[in-house]
Amino acid sequence: MQSGKARTKEWFLDYEPEQPREIEPLMGWTASGDMRQQGRLRFDTAEEATAYCERHGIAYQVFNPKPDRPRIIPYADNFSFKRALSPGRIDAAGREAGGVVSGASTRQWTGV
Repeated sequence: MQSGKARTKEWFLDYEPEQPREIEPLMGWTASGDMRQQGRLRFDTAEEATAYCERHGIAYQVFNPKPDRPRIIPYADNFSFKRALSPGRIDAAGREAGGVVSGASTRQWTGV
């Protein structure tokens, strides 16, 4: 899977719920009278977000993102005979994923 880094450097202001959610009796949906939960403010930097909170008297907490560690995998491993299959994938011998794929087939063919 490839994950891009677009829109990962933004800072958001999410409000804490002021009222508990309740289940609507007719349809069974979750409802809340708190309108602030529906909004999300976006800022380019953490300083802008904290300045906004201080200007409007909003209590805030800053959660810094943890740094990502890139996985370094050689490109040749994509074509290895001994690589593990993804779950749900079936190999050439008709076996489901979960083990290591071997290159040898167990079938014996006889001439007709």
